[in-house]
Amino acid sequence: MIDKDKTLPNKIWPFIWHFLRGYKSLTIFYFTLAAVAGFWGPLNSLLLKRVINLLPTVTDGDISILIVPATLIVVNYLVIYNLSWRGIERIQAKFTPVILNCIIGESMDHVLGKSAQFYQQTLSGKTLKEITNLAHLVDLLIRTGAYFPRYFSALLTATIASYFANPIFFFILVVWLILFSLLRIFMARKLRILTTSQGLSESMSVGELVDCLYNHNNIRIFSRRSFENSRMASYLEKVKKDYQATALYALRMYSIQGWLFTILIAFSCYFLVYLYSKNLVTIGDFALILGLTIDTGHTAWFAVKAADPLNRALSIGQQSLTSLMIPLEIHDKPDAVALKCNRGQITFDNVKFHYKETEPLFQNISIKIKASSKVGLVGYSGAGKSTFINLLLRLYDITKGAILIDGQDVRDVTQDSLHTNIAMIPQDPSLFNRSLMDNIRYGRIEATDEEVISAAKKAHAHEFIEKLSQGYDSLAGERGAQLSGGQRQRIAIARAILKNAPILILDEASSQLDSFTESLIQESLWELIQNKTTLVIAHRLSTLLNMDRILVFDQGVIVEDGTHTELLILNGLYRKLWDSQVGGI
Repeated sequence: MIDKDKTLPNKIWPFIWHFLRGYKSLTIFYFTLAAVAGFWGPLNSLLLKRVINLLPTVTDGDISILIVPATLIVVNYLVIYNLSWRGIERIQAKFTPVILNCIIGESMDHVLGKSAQFYQQTLSGKTLKEITNLAHLVDLLIRTGAYFPRYFSALLTATIASYFANPIFFFILVVWLILFSLLRIFMARKLRILTTSQGLSESMSVGELVDCLYNHNNIRIFSRRSFENSRMASYLEKVKKDYQATALYALRMYSIQGWLFTILIAFSCYFLVYLYSKNLVTIGDFALILGLTIDTGHTAWFAVKAADPLNRALSIGQQSLTSLMIPLEIHDKPDAVALKCNRGQITFDNVKFHYKETEPLFQNISIKIKASSKVGLVGYSGAGKSTFINLLLRLYDITKGAILIDGQDVRDVTQDSLHTNIAMIPQDPSLFNRSLMDNIRYGRIEATDEEVISAAKKAHAHEFIEKLSQGYDSLAGERGAQLSGGQRQRIAIARAILKNAPILILDEASSQLDSFTESLIQESLWELIQNKTTLVIAHRLSTLLNMDRILVFDQGVIVEDGTHTELLILNGLYRKLWDSQVGGI
């Protein structure tokens, strides 16, 4: 279950621990198993040394002296290696999907809490890529994280065993490991920079690709397929260059590591041959030390090899966190309460507001809208009508003053309760790729099928729905693409009818309907707005004739306020807008 009060960390390791801390004991057991598995290689070499040294003592086919060490080799593999890794894989299989679901769920919930401005400035595809980057990182950490305790325990055991075999090889291994590690640390810095750049370019390319797919219709209408392919090629070229730069640098690093490994083998072989010629090491020691040297080199090699994709994922994950886990612009106060909307009176009290990096739009605007009144909002595009609605919905926070509903400041109530009490029919409704039944029921999740159908009938959506092959089970398509604009509008109206909130906002609610259908649902809309505080944004002023009052906006100022008749007599901006429409007709 997602706890909405939790704040997700914006640093990569605290973020990872946020999801693993509920499994502390399991995490400790997981890495303990991995460390135990690392003992297998050095122990196997020690047992092989024992067998090799005992071979010359076998006489007349009596191999009883070899039974114990040979049995221990089998037990070592079965218990130390096989059972440990099967336990690790069982933990991975059982708990990895649980943790990944938590990451995706909480990250999605965090993003859904972002303000409208976040979505205006961020590509959806890029956001999706960043969420999946975080899930991929933790998945990779769980799958490859077990290797590092194993490698550490293997290296530690190998160096200790080499010391007791011969101190010379102990010092050779220690010096080599220090040089190997210093080289790795030095070169890994640039590799992290390159992988971060690659991750950013990949996120940008995915964002641009999704943007093209969303606008496929525009691309087709304007014959811009070649243009978009050329434009996308620049982003893909950046991905290619970043990928190649990262891969080639990694290749250079691996080549240097390969030479270091060769030098290690050369030194070990030289000293082994020399000491064996002086009878200072046995054949078993020869096999042990050479085996430990090769195992140590390979273990160090595979450790850094496994670290590369993890480092890359960590760099990309941190970049994703930086983009996603910024503080929520709009959030509930710790003591926020549920809105009690009994009447629906709306008050703007000395409100001042401006969008980021723009001039103030509203300057000390004050207006009171009585409960159950019907108010039209008109004005030129950009005059402030939509901003007025967005501030009421608290999609943005005002910089001064207060917005009250039934005397309650919208900043003092929970956002969920605020939006529960307001229904909106947008000009261009977007639907989920779910059944039409589910899309309408979104207005009130607990509604019965009969209530959904009743709302659809009132919105005159039932007529076209029942003609579809699957009726109410028909999918709407991505963002409602399977339906016409007018059909989407009627689904949105049905959804608002079902919600039955005390405050209703209509943003050109009938703009995409033909005249016949519009006349059919006008009666339903009029029935819907009874006993509700209704705000209607309209460009067709004829739809506002029955409003109780009309607010005329101009550059963030309410310049006129009155009924249709009063505003015509006033002979101001509203009269100018009305005459331009009547003249056009």
